[in-house]
Amino acid sequence: MPNIGPVELLIAAALLAVILAIVLGVVVVARRGDRASLPPPMPPAPQDLQELVTRLTRQGQKIHAIKALRHHTGLGLSESKKVIDAVALGHPMWSHPVLAPFRPSPVALPHAGPDLATRVRELKAAGRTAQAIHLVRGETGMGQAEAELFVGSL
Repeated sequence: MPNIGPVELLIAAALLAVILAIVLGVVVVARRGDRASLPPPMPPAPQDLQELVTRLTRQGQKIHAIKALRHHTGLGLSESKKVIDAVALGHPMWSHPVLAPFRPSPVALPHAGPDLATRVRELKAAGRTAQAIHLVRGETGMGQAEAELFVGSL
Protein backbone atom coordinates (compact mmCIF):
# COMPACT_ATOMS: atom_id res chain seq x y z
CA MET A 1 0.00 0.00 0.00
CA PRO A 2 1.46 3.36 -1.03
CA ASN A 3 2.18 5.98 1.57
CA ILE A 4 -0.49 8.76 1.42
CA GLY A 5 0.68 12.13 2.65
CA PRO A 6 -1.24 15.26 3.66
CA VAL A 7 -0.90 16.81 0.19
CA GLU A 8 -2.53 13.79 -1.46
CA LEU A 9 -5.36 13.85 1.11
CA LEU A 10 -5.91 17.55 0.47
CA ILE A 11 -6.08 16.98 -3.30
CA ALA A 12 -8.55 14.10 -2.84
CA ALA A 13 -10.74 16.23 -0.55
CA ALA A 14 -10.72 19.12 -3.05
CA LEU A 15 -11.66 16.76 -5.88
CA LEU A 16 -14.50 15.32 -3.81
CA ALA A 17 -15.77 18.85 -3.01
CA VAL A 18 -15.75 19.80 -6.71
CA ILE A 19 -17.68 16.66 -7.66
CA LEU A 20 -20.20 17.29 -4.87
CA ALA A 21 -20.69 20.90 -6.03
CA ILE A 22 -21.33 19.77 -9.61
CA VAL A 23 -23.88 17.16 -8.51
CA LEU A 24 -25.62 19.69 -6.26
CA GLY A 25 -25.75 22.21 -9.12
CA VAL A 26 -27.33 19.65 -11.46
CA VAL A 27 -29.98 18.80 -8.84
CA VAL A 28 -30.84 22.47 -8.27
CA VAL A 29 -31.18 23.15 -12.00
CA ALA A 30 -33.34 20.05 -12.46
CA ARG A 31 -35.69 21.13 -9.65
CA ARG A 32 -36.00 24.63 -11.11
CA GLY A 33 -36.99 23.10 -14.41
CA ASP A 34 -39.72 21.07 -12.69
CA ARG A 35 -41.18 24.21 -11.08
CA ALA A 36 -41.10 26.11 -14.36
CA SER A 37 -43.25 23.47 -16.05
CA LEU A 38 -45.96 23.57 -13.37
CA PRO A 39 -49.06 25.65 -14.11
CA PRO A 40 -49.43 28.86 -12.08
CA PRO A 41 -51.40 28.43 -8.85
CA MET A 42 -55.11 29.18 -8.97
CA PRO A 43 -56.08 32.45 -7.32
CA PRO A 44 -57.94 31.94 -4.07
CA ALA A 45 -61.68 32.42 -3.83
CA PRO A 46 -62.67 35.90 -2.59
CA GLN A 47 -63.63 34.62 0.87
CA ASP A 48 -60.31 32.75 1.14
CA LEU A 49 -58.41 35.89 0.20
CA GLN A 50 -60.29 37.90 2.81
CA GLU A 51 -59.56 35.27 5.47
CA LEU A 52 -55.86 35.22 4.54
CA VAL A 53 -55.50 39.01 4.51
CA THR A 54 -57.45 39.41 7.77
CA ARG A 55 -55.48 36.68 9.53
CA LEU A 56 -52.10 38.08 8.44
CA THR A 57 -53.12 41.60 9.45
CA ARG A 58 -54.32 40.49 12.89
CA GLN A 59 -51.05 38.60 13.40
CA GLY A 60 -49.15 41.83 12.79
CA GLN A 61 -47.82 40.66 9.42
CA LYS A 62 -49.01 43.65 7.41
CA ILE A 63 -46.26 43.35 4.81
CA HIS A 64 -47.25 39.76 4.05
CA ALA A 65 -50.91 40.79 3.90
CA ILE A 66 -50.06 43.57 1.43
CA LYS A 67 -48.03 41.14 -0.70
CA ALA A 68 -50.88 38.60 -0.75
CA LEU A 69 -53.42 41.26 -1.69
CA ARG A 70 -51.20 42.64 -4.45
CA HIS A 71 -50.41 39.18 -5.78
CA HIS A 72 -54.05 38.10 -6.02
CA THR A 73 -55.63 41.36 -7.18
CA GLY A 74 -52.93 43.23 -9.08
CA LEU A 75 -53.44 46.33 -6.92
CA GLY A 76 -50.59 48.77 -6.49
CA LEU A 77 -48.56 49.12 -3.31
CA SER A 78 -50.27 52.30 -2.13
CA GLU A 79 -53.77 50.95 -2.75
CA SER A 80 -52.98 47.66 -1.03
CA LYS A 81 -51.53 49.43 1.99
CA LYS A 82 -54.69 51.52 2.36
CA VAL A 83 -56.83 48.38 2.30
CA ILE A 84 -54.64 46.63 4.89
CA ASP A 85 -54.67 49.71 7.14
CA ALA A 86 -58.48 49.69 6.97
CA VAL A 87 -58.56 45.97 7.80
CA ALA A 88 -56.25 46.63 10.75
CA LEU A 89 -58.81 49.16 12.02
CA GLY A 90 -61.51 46.48 11.86
CA HIS A 91 -63.17 47.30 8.54
CA PRO A 92 -64.16 44.42 6.25
CA MET A 93 -61.67 44.05 3.40
CA TRP A 94 -64.31 44.15 0.65
CA SER A 95 -65.81 47.41 1.95
CA HIS A 96 -62.80 49.42 0.77
CA PRO A 97 -63.64 51.39 -2.42
CA VAL A 98 -60.42 50.30 -4.15
CA LEU A 99 -61.69 46.72 -4.11
CA ALA A 100 -65.09 47.54 -5.65
CA PRO A 101 -64.23 45.87 -8.98
CA PHE A 102 -63.10 42.73 -7.14
CA ARG A 103 -66.01 42.36 -4.71
CA PRO A 104 -67.58 38.95 -4.87
CA SER A 105 -71.06 39.17 -6.31
CA PRO A 106 -73.77 37.71 -4.10
CA VAL A 107 -75.11 34.51 -5.61
CA ALA A 108 -78.57 34.85 -4.04
CA LEU A 109 -79.10 38.36 -5.43
CA PRO A 110 -78.46 38.27 -9.18
CA HIS A 111 -79.21 41.99 -9.69
CA ALA A 112 -77.28 43.26 -6.65
CA GLY A 113 -74.40 44.71 -8.68
CA PRO A 114 -72.65 44.77 -12.02
CA ASP A 115 -71.71 41.47 -13.59
CA LEU A 116 -68.13 40.35 -14.17
CA ALA A 117 -67.98 41.62 -17.75
CA THR A 118 -69.13 45.08 -16.69
CA ARG A 119 -66.54 45.28 -13.92
CA VAL A 120 -63.82 44.09 -16.32
CA ARG A 121 -64.83 46.74 -18.87
CA GLU A 122 -64.62 49.41 -16.14
CA LEU A 123 -61.12 48.28 -15.18
CA LYS A 124 -59.98 48.22 -18.82
CA ALA A 125 -61.42 51.70 -19.40
CA ALA A 126 -59.44 52.91 -16.40
CA GLY A 127 -56.23 51.43 -17.87
CA ARG A 128 -56.07 48.65 -15.25
CA THR A 129 -55.91 45.64 -17.55
CA ALA A 130 -53.70 43.58 -15.22
CA GLN A 131 -56.23 43.99 -12.43
CA ALA A 132 -59.03 43.01 -14.80
CA ILE A 133 -57.17 39.79 -15.59
CA HIS A 134 -56.69 39.05 -11.89
CA LEU A 135 -60.39 39.68 -11.30
CA VAL A 136 -61.39 37.25 -14.04
CA ARG A 137 -59.00 34.58 -12.75
CA GLY A 138 -60.22 35.01 -9.18
CA GLU A 139 -63.91 34.74 -10.01
CA THR A 140 -63.83 32.13 -12.74
CA GLY A 141 -60.80 29.95 -12.04
CA MET A 142 -59.48 30.58 -15.56
CA GLY A 143 -55.79 30.31 -16.27
CA GLN A 144 -53.69 33.35 -17.15
CA ALA A 145 -53.94 32.89 -20.93
CA GLU A 146 -57.71 32.28 -20.85
CA ALA A 147 -58.30 35.32 -18.65
CA GLU A 148 -56.17 37.50 -20.93
CA LEU A 149 -58.24 36.34 -23.94
CA PHE A 150 -61.47 37.05 -22.08
CA VAL A 151 -60.36 40.53 -21.03
CA GLY A 152 -59.03 41.24 -24.51
CA SER A 153 -62.33 40.26 -26.11
CA LEU A 154 -64.33 42.81 -24.10
